[in-house]
Amino acid sequence: MRLVTFTHGGSSGAGVVRGDLVYPFPSAVTVADVVELGIDAARALDVLDGVPLAEVRLGVPLQPASIRDFVAFERHVEGVRRAVDGRGGVPEAWYDAPTFYFTNPHTLFGPYADVPFPAASVARDFELEVAAVIGPAGTIFGYTIFNDWSARDLQSREMQVNLGPAKGKDFAGSLGPWLVTADELDSYKDADGFLELECVAMVNGVEVGRDLLSHMGWTFETMLAYAARDSRVVPGDVLGSGTVGNGGCLAELWGRSGVQEPPPLRDGDVVTLTVQGIGSLTNRIVSAPPAAPIPPFRKVDP
Repeated sequence: MRLVTFTHGGSSGAGVVRGDLVYPFPSAVTVADVVELGIDAARALDVLDGVPLAEVRLGVPLQPASIRDFVAFERHVEGVRRAVDGRGGVPEAWYDAPTFYFTNPHTLFGPYADVPFPAASVARDFELEVAAVIGPAGTIFGYTIFNDWSARDLQSREMQVNLGPAKGKDFAGSLGPWLVTADELDSYKDADGFLELECVAMVNGVEVGRDLLSHMGWTFETMLAYAARDSRVVPGDVLGSGTVGNGGCLAELWGRSGVQEPPPLRDGDVVTLTVQGIGSLTNRIVSAPPAAPIPPFRKVDP
């Protein structure tokens, strides 16, 4: 199943895409509700008459309970560290477990939405990821595309404090175009449980990166188990794969070459991320209004 949240005829709803039609659920049912039911129960839900997919506006597939964004691609880590902090290499601790950070679930954008970057940022970047959505009883309900937008100049500065990322990341993320149930992608799994999905990133119609999702260091099942260790996950939680390698973001390419080529994203640039078996997610870059200056630090004498 491909589950969507959409707007049509001035009202919003949720439904399932079949071919070129969207079949809405009864008005009170959200995609988050469907995720809590599980895949089998979701297939038994009643739907209303279909409407043309071309006539609806797709939104964020669901509002996540939380977003844990992992960093599961070795090649990405090696390249992007050169761009962000100049050190390069992969920390030994990275190999111990699938590390993640929590990002903002309240600044998400759906397909074709304009994504506002901090006005002060001049090193604007995309990040091509696949996100798993958690279902009932610690299962993986399905997958969608995740663009973890990054203001690299802000990120590079703030991470010198050894905390974060913060304002370099929390202004925006994109999810979409829909949520594909896990059973739809079972045929792509290799013998070790990795999804062999081709992932492609394009800027203004020009390909800048291509990789296989199966180049992850850990499966989504392992990442889920790690997220739940000494903690709690709930249906609707989102787990990002981390950025794919081989051009899954611009910073990786900058780190490898030593120059910002391709250049940072600018207002009007259009980024399209495509993942085999899932679909394509397209957004345009714009600038947010300038932020107010930060009051100066007040030093307190001991």
